[in-house]
Amino acid sequence: MFCLVLHSHLPWLPHHGRWPVGEEWLYQSWAASYLPVTEVLRRLADEGRSHLLTLGVTPVLAAQLDDPHSLAGMHHWLGNWQMRAHEAALGGKPDLGVREHRAAAHALDLFENRWRHGGSAVVRELVDADTVELLGGPLAHPFQPLLDARLRAFSLTEGLADARARWGHTPNGIWAPECGYTPGLERLYDRAGVRHFMVDGPSLHGDTALGRPVRESEVVAFGRDLPVSYRVWSPKSGYPGHAAYRDFHTYDHATGLKPSRVTGRTVGSEDKAPYDPALAEAALDKHVADFVDTVRARLRAESDRVGREALVVAAFDTELFGHWWYEGPQWLEKVLRALPEAGIRVGTLDDARRDGFVGDAVELDDSSWGSGKDWRVWAGDQVADIVQLNAEVVGTALDTVDKALDAAPHVRNHVADQILREALLTVSSDWAFMVSKDSAAGYARERAHKHAHATREICDALASGRTDRAHALASGWNQADSLFPGLDARRLPPAQTVNPEITP
Repeated sequence: MFCLVLHSHLPWLPHHGRWPVGEEWLYQSWAASYLPVTEVLRRLADEGRSHLLTLGVTPVLAAQLDDPHSLAGMHHWLGNWQMRAHEAALGGKPDLGVREHRAAAHALDLFENRWRHGGSAVVRELVDADTVELLGGPLAHPFQPLLDARLRAFSLTEGLADARARWGHTPNGIWAPECGYTPGLERLYDRAGVRHFMVDGPSLHGDTALGRPVRESEVVAFGRDLPVSYRVWSPKSGYPGHAAYRDFHTYDHATGLKPSRVTGRTVGSEDKAPYDPALAEAALDKHVADFVDTVRARLRAESDRVGREALVVAAFDTELFGHWWYEGPQWLEKVLRALPEAGIRVGTLDDARRDGFVGDAVELDDSSWGSGKDWRVWAGDQVADIVQLNAEVVGTALDTVDKALDAAPHVRNHVADQILREALLTVSSDWAFMVSKDSAAGYARERAHKHAHATREICDALASGRTDRAHALASGWNQADSLFPGLDARRLPPAQTVNPEITP
């Protein structure tokens, strides 16, 4: 069996800057990836195709796709895209203008007819039709191995509850943020009803031909097959770097549109050749055939190696398809048609687990899918200050919330809710990742410290008895960070109920 897994995630961006890495990041990804990828899946579903892939949508992304501010901003952004296409056509670039105008008009039509009232209905339609298996995850995408055990348990169970509220479906599996793992997480997963989760291939020492129950649990870890996954997305040899595909980095500075093809890896932006859709289409067909051949050969080799039918799991960020790789959604549709035509069974991770593509238990160790496949991206020297910040903020938040709940344990406390909301946003794995990778590091540090400040400010007011001030602060911060309305601090596990073996 072949399983394709897509991980859809962005940090919380509404109300926290617009350009270049604030809301613009959300709208670009929405237009280039989420709109066309779900359109591909819906088109295949309309043909009666099911169990096509496993789709992870993190709670924090789901919140943005349902957020009224984001929906209004996205509608405005799509209209602006169409206007920029007009400017290109009038500014002496008719081919670029016509192509982009056509794409913007199609995106606007999709958005207004399918997405205008939120993304939940779009995702739920695919889940209800068995087009995809849905993977959930913990609230706000924390790097779980470094997170306080109580907040770790709370963020997971609340994340699964958030999925149920949005889509009427509680996921059987999760995409653990950054594929981060530490021994004991499998017990937390088991208690939460999670039956399987993703790890990177090296976590299983490259032996990804079968899912593996983790330690003494029945929770199955599925490993990303790197030889197959890297065939698509590799900095050195992946398909998106082909000369015929649209270049991500080269812009027409007058309109912000992308007029060029890759041309060559060492060719400067000013020397890039114009984008040619016909050349891109020919490259797509070649790469679809290559991928099918790669999967077939890998399945045969792995089946021979393990002496039984094997599994291949290829996993990618959803944003690769369209945002980073313009032709990615077209490639995805062609591959999902070509694999079954070549006699390759396609299924979901849930299918693989239920149909017995599971081997012997494994003693999984500390791991991630980051550099070095360890925790260095989120715990290395370059982010030591963020690790310390996270620990301090979480400690302050939990102490304050505990005291507030002790005073009135049965009453919904919106101040305590907002404290946990801001603490979870502080510990988002994205901030350390962006700093370690030097990708908008200034923005990432600013965001981590802003949410830390919000947490501390509310906690200080509450701890000093200024209850009215605490309520005013919580309400004010909630205007910017209003995600997860179902979050309820009363469900935070008491300290004595958390297994100390999984405390970091």
